[in-house]
Amino acid sequence: KIAELLLTDPELRKEWIEKDIVTMSDRIISMRKALRDTLENKLKSSREWKHITDQIGMFCFTGLTPEQCDKLMSEHSIYLTRNGRISIAGLNTGNVERVANAINEVTK
Repeated sequence: KIAELLLTDPELRKEWIEKDIVTMSDRIISMRKALRDTLENKLKSSREWKHITDQIGMFCFTGLTPEQCDKLMSEHSIYLTRNGRISIAGLNTGNVERVANAINEVTK
């Protein structure tokens, strides 16, 4: 019922598209940029991280090996799938640097 109302009421639909979706999308893009920037510029990672900002959506393939993913989980309590897919939507200004530091550590 809520989705139906949101999608059929022109005023609510406009607000949802122009405000809510744009806000969410912009936040995810900014977290991708922050993760890449921290890895490349602040931490001076020896790896290329352009693929983080080239991808779109709430998830990102990091390029990490299953062993590196295991280390992230066991040593840093950062959880992702063993194929290296991480939730960008789970990043925020309070944790993106910690995640970048951990990724940098396991990729040395």
